Amino acid sequence: MTPQMRFLLNDQEIVLTDVGPSDTLLDHLRIARRLTGTKEGCAEGDCGACTVLLGRLTGTGLVYEPINACIRFLASCHGTHVVTIEHLKSPEGGLHPVQAAMVENHGSQCGFCTPGIVMSLYGLWMSNPDAGVTEIETALQGNLCRCTGYEPIIKAALQAGRAGGQAQDALSAERDSVRARLQAMQGQRIELTRDGERAIIPANDDDLAGLLLAEPGATLVSGATDVGLWVTKFLRDISPAIFIGHLMKGITVSDDQIRLGAGVTYSEAVPVFRDYLLQAHDYLLRIGGWQVRNMGTIGGNIANGSPIGDSPPLLIALGARIVLRKGDDRRELALEDYFIDYGKQDRAPGEFVEEVIIPRQPGALIAAYKISKRRDSDITAVAAAFCLRVEGDVITEARVAFGGMAGIPKRATAAEAALTGQPFAADSFNAAASAVAQDFQPLSDWRASAEYRSSVAANLFRRFWLEHSEPDLPVRLQYAVGE
Repeated sequence: MTPQMRFLLNDQEIVLTDVGPSDTLLDHLRIARRLTGTKEGCAEGDCGACTVLLGRLTGTGLVYEPINACIRFLASCHGTHVVTIEHLKSPEGGLHPVQAAMVENHGSQCGFCTPGIVMSLYGLWMSNPDAGVTEIETALQGNLCRCTGYEPIIKAALQAGRAGGQAQDALSAERDSVRARLQAMQGQRIELTRDGERAIIPANDDDLAGLLLAEPGATLVSGATDVGLWVTKFLRDISPAIFIGHLMKGITVSDDQIRLGAGVTYSEAVPVFRDYLLQAHDYLLRIGGWQVRNMGTIGGNIANGSPIGDSPPLLIALGARIVLRKGDDRRELALEDYFIDYGKQDRAPGEFVEEVIIPRQPGALIAAYKISKRRDSDITAVAAAFCLRVEGDVITEARVAFGGMAGIPKRATAAEAALTGQPFAADSFNAAASAVAQDFQPLSDWRASAEYRSSVAANLFRRFWLEHSEPDLPVRLQYAVGE
């Protein structure tokens, strides 16, 4: 155990001891380091003005991803490389190709959002130099531009891609050195304190299990895409906080199931869904913006028990189970049984979600839908997921789950019964659309009215039928498979 955290900030190693669990990376950059190119806009991971690149060690090497500094807690940056707009330059010391393209295509007016946009495009430029318009739009989901609109920004991204130069970029030239420096920071538990508040970074999964036995009331922080707002918007005390975003990253695929560690981010899950659950791949790209998907974790989204919970409806429809761990003891539970009531889950003190097990569904008809006021980077009003099996012209099995329709993510059992054993025909889905009213009595709130939610839920059965009976109809949003 050590009482100090270490990380790289641009080309400098930072060592800190006086760190509280609620300290954000953004405040450290702007106040302590005077790196004011990174802006604060919404303070909730929505506008992208605070975007920086975060380099972290993974099983495949050193990966750089855009993240929201406003909701990224400073303690969780231990052992990473934080790259801000001030670090960008061409090999000759002038403007970086992304910056130059933004200037030449008039992609900036007031300039407040520009550093965050540049950092998102920098991440794309590094990871996908041949990105087309669809990939660029997906990369910019989490960046709000109020001035120029996105056309000149997209033109700038295309121009920067054509300009190339990735092999000469500083992050490429320094990669081996950075990897070695980050590896030297790994392997110990970190315990930080300030004014009596504690931030703890476990060394590994077993260390986490032991910590939670001793500190069952601690706040677990994985991606912080939810907990971050507890601090920035509600000023909640989260001490002691245990930061676990670097843990439980395993992904294994067998003939009959997919196993995801609870710490797998949405972005890390995207290739898995693309390869094995393509029907739901585009749904993952509707969850938050790129920065949020690079931070938010599948296990965290389950553990916080949100009544919407973008991933649980899909996972429930697929028949997923979770592994809960307490010390050295583990138990498996059907995901649908984990959610008991609003704010209440089947999780004992000291127990945590360790793994998600998703059955493979060969031959099933699968779809997932997110209904929100904006297409991208918006909170969900209604989430729905379908997994149906059809033999001949008869529906032999139906699993349908919704989020936003009740106090918990929940299956639509009456609608499922209306489908099971019935012909695969429009009348069957119309009957299910009527039956779903028996499953839910949704509330009205600022996201949507109860009447709207009920109408949407019914219409999604009809949409599923249209997509699968007449696949050429333009009723489905498509995102780039290669994102």
